[in-house]
Amino acid sequence: MNCKNIFGVVGWKNSGKTTLMEKLVREIKLRNLTVSTIKHVHSSFDIDKKGKDSHRHRSAGAFEVLVSSKDRFALISQWKKNEKHSLEVMLKKLVPVDLVLVEGYKNELHPKLEVYRECSHQPPIARNDNTILAIASDFEPSIELPILDLNDTTIIADFILAELGIARSKK
Repeated sequence: MNCKNIFGVVGWKNSGKTTLMEKLVREIKLRNLTVSTIKHVHSSFDIDKKGKDSHRHRSAGAFEVLVSSKDRFALISQWKKNEKHSLEVMLKKLVPVDLVLVEGYKNELHPKLEVYRECSHQPPIARNDNTILAIASDFEPSIELPILDLNDTTIIADFILAELGIARSKK
């Protein structure tokens, strides 16, 4: 995966990162560009349900379980306890696309946009992170970065695509 195709969305908890990611995926798809996403979570999660065949395979000790249907597939991999994987490792799991949007992984070195709300009661993450190139906000925070209207997904998508040198529109 070419690293120039990656752009992150970071912010404090409950700032609206996932909502913005959803809107960006829709907007970028409207431009006839392919987009994949990576979501980093801090807690454990499980997409496999107890009693399902795939869960039974994994519980028996399978290192990976691939579940496939006519419409999609999911690959469930088990990491060793406390093993962490970088964004670079995760990117290698994806097929090539025009853009990969990353939610989280705020300590990695890819370019990012911060979602920052007036009600956050926290300082902008961008004050201590030079990989954040702009802030999407519902107000005008006092910071020396471009401030994008959090409610204008078109402008935010334009900014991301321009930063990455991806054609603005293939409509």
